[in-house]
Amino acid sequence: MSPALVAARPVVAVAYSGGRDSTALLHATAKAAHDEGVRVLALHVHHGLQAKADDWLAHCERQCAAWQRKGWPVELAHTRLALGPKKGESVEAVARKARYRALHDLAAAHGADVVLLAHHRRDQAETFLLQALRGAGVAGLAGMPAAVVRDGITWMRPWLHHPREAVEAYVRRHRLRYIDDDSNDDARFARNRLRLAVWPALAQAFPHAEAALADAGTWARDASACLAELAVLDLAAVATPAGLKLEPWLALGAPRARNALRAWYRDAAGEPLPASWVERLWSELPQRRSAQWQMPSGTLRSYRGVLSHATAPVSTAAPNAQPGTELKIVRAGRYRPPGWDGVLHVERCANGGAPAALLKSLRAVPRAGGEQFQRGPGRPPRSLKKQFQDAALPAWARSGPLLYAGERLVFVPGLGIDARVVAAPGEPQWCLRWEPDVPR
Repeated sequence: MSPALVAARPVVAVAYSGGRDSTALLHATAKAAHDEGVRVLALHVHHGLQAKADDWLAHCERQCAAWQRKGWPVELAHTRLALGPKKGESVEAVARKARYRALHDLAAAHGADVVLLAHHRRDQAETFLLQALRGAGVAGLAGMPAAVVRDGITWMRPWLHHPREAVEAYVRRHRLRYIDDDSNDDARFARNRLRLAVWPALAQAFPHAEAALADAGTWARDASACLAELAVLDLAAVATPAGLKLEPWLALGAPRARNALRAWYRDAAGEPLPASWVERLWSELPQRRSAQWQMPSGTLRSYRGVLSHATAPVSTAAPNAQPGTELKIVRAGRYRPPGWDGVLHVERCANGGAPAALLKSLRAVPRAGGEQFQRGPGRPPRSLKKQFQDAALPAWARSGPLLYAGERLVFVPGLGIDARVVAAPGEPQWCLRWEPDVPR
């Protein structure tokens, strides 16, 4: 067959580690593809974590070459990873994430949009148990889907409802040779501990444990789908582009409100909200009218009945602020007062600014309490606290230095120029704006 005809045939990929389960799946797929005009791509990932990894790759190459000699349409594609888990990271989790990324890239590079995985019913049951022991919610207990589309690739597990014994019988019937990974006996890994120490006793006491736990995972998946649909309905009533409206959200009641919070946060932050944070926010939000919480993804803010999310943490203080820092403004531009985490933007303006002459000698000082600010002509001076409240400025928007000319308050971040120092019409003047730094 010409290379052009080979390339034109549809292609399906199989994740092939060389172990028993993936060997059986690759054999079955290649055998069926021989009569269906389908190319089979065996995807092998060399993790670089074990001394025998080179031998495993060589075994996979020999096996695929042997099947090719039989006329089966199978070819091997592999990649090598250089994993270096950081201290405290799970080697299992790091390797799994890197493996799926590598499988995706290999499949896409070779024109395969379907990848078959060899997980069976025992794997699903083990996943359910491990997730339950980790305190997972319904989504975690749902385990592995039989088919799912991610990043343009369809991942399928055709043997997910078949018992492990069926796979073992297939291997014996066809006398397949496979890799026996001795790391499967390493009890440092959670799944190995479950397989070695827990599962034999569990299966002896409850012979139908595998089927029962796998079924429980299926029901959890259905429940998770229902909760996702409920969250969509609830968020339509309690969420706006500005954030989560707390009063109607609280009225949903604890179970629905927590479910909606998880869905809202996942959409806003792009990551799941840990269970501990769900419970903490549920207990603290009704008690705190104005508050913020620092999250890995940014900042959660509650103010005036709305919970919002900022994708980056916002500076709320100037820990290195120096009372009486001198600041001289003589032209438009950006000024960074020493010791303050932010930038003062200065622009020439026609009205509403401060006299240019007044800004040639300023002091940048922290808020001390008792300061009076006048927001407009003819309006009485009031405390900064009252002015901030009237302007609906939450605590995190009040950071930055107060600017004084002598004993006269000139500028307050978030409020602007004090009306008592506003320049007269036609007088040279500058408008000011404070921008706090965003920590990296």
